[in-house]
Amino acid sequence: MQKKGMKWSSLLLLILVVAMIAAGCSSNSGDNSSNQSSGGAGKKTEILFWSPFSGSDGPYMKKIVDKYNSSQDQYKVNFVIHPNGEYYKQMDIALSSAKDKPSLMIMHVDKVPTYASKNQLQAIDELAATAGISKADFAVAPVEYATIEDNWYTIPLDIHPLVMYYNKDLFEQAGVTTVPTNRAEFDDAITKLTDASKGVYGYVVPTLWPQQFIFPTLVWQNGGQLWDGNDVGFNSPEVVEIVQYLRDMIEAGTSPANVQQDGENTLFLQGKNAIQFNGPWMKSQFDEAGINYGVTTVPQLGKAEQAVYAGSHGFVVPQGITDEKVVAGVGDFLKYVTTNSMDWAESGQALASIPMIESDAFKALEFQSTIASSFEYVQFSPNVINWDTISEPIWAELNNALLGNKTVQQAMDDAVNKSHQAMK
Repeated sequence: MQKKGMKWSSLLLLILVVAMIAAGCSSNSGDNSSNQSSGGAGKKTEILFWSPFSGSDGPYMKKIVDKYNSSQDQYKVNFVIHPNGEYYKQMDIALSSAKDKPSLMIMHVDKVPTYASKNQLQAIDELAATAGISKADFAVAPVEYATIEDNWYTIPLDIHPLVMYYNKDLFEQAGVTTVPTNRAEFDDAITKLTDASKGVYGYVVPTLWPQQFIFPTLVWQNGGQLWDGNDVGFNSPEVVEIVQYLRDMIEAGTSPANVQQDGENTLFLQGKNAIQFNGPWMKSQFDEAGINYGVTTVPQLGKAEQAVYAGSHGFVVPQGITDEKVVAGVGDFLKYVTTNSMDWAESGQALASIPMIESDAFKALEFQSTIASSFEYVQFSPNVINWDTISEPIWAELNNALLGNKTVQQAMDDAVNKSHQAMK
């Protein structure tokens, strides 16, 4: 009897093991990873969201995600930060994979044409319409830029244009009572602000970064073009004139010569550079340094029109994300962000959402509101595939021009010739 009982116990154990294995085999599988899956009965649909916010801005986006996750019980957004310097390398790997790719990503708007041309992004028109998101909800510039052949690819998050920071103490000491808005006022101000005996300069001309924001701004202001529809325009008379204008500041001594990387910022932090053109991302550093600074839009130093170069973060959906529940969850989250992104503004960014821009909470943020006042004339990099590669030669040649290694015309001609080689 004892042996017979043992046999029945063994048989029952075997049946139980087989049942457990069968249950495991029938669990959710396929393209969805553990961070991105359709929810079963009573289970939240999980969404994998990638971003490059590895600096001080990361916690602000995480706060938005956490608040969204707490606001409803249908979806869970899993927020993953990749190091900024490695972000697009990681993205390329993920987008070339058939599985484990994120269902939502942050992408800089000027990257969209290249990734869309490789069919790695899906148009979000239908997703947006289903979620109740309209193009009219956002600033015009990033929406128009990311609409390619009538397909919309990006839900804008922010716009970060070049801005002008100025040292209020130096302005007061020099007797400069108004902030310059044009070339004549700017020239007058930097002359008064320069005190060679104290090593103080009106405007320190950077020869490297952030010329990637300054150079395009001044080119457009002066009536020039980076791209004329068929070719680069780096050596046009308008471009040569505005680069010579920067070089003349160095020759006149209102800027020091041979400024190395971040030299203009170091002098600004030391109270020896009265004006700096840079991005909104500098705010926290200047706040921590205790500088008595002001911020305003970049004055029109060109002779043609007001313009300013900007970047923009936006949300994109990779090609191949087709699970209906996941797509619906992405739409629901993006709809939430459209009217609940003040935490991102607190990071120093100017939001692209019109409902947010027009809110009393955003208007109360003087810094961000000042930035948003330039949205009507912001411009992004030319909407050209592989623009980063095509434009790369200009930065070394601009450096040569500003350092005096070449004449401005020769440097700009060389930049054009090298860009032509990159286009082959």
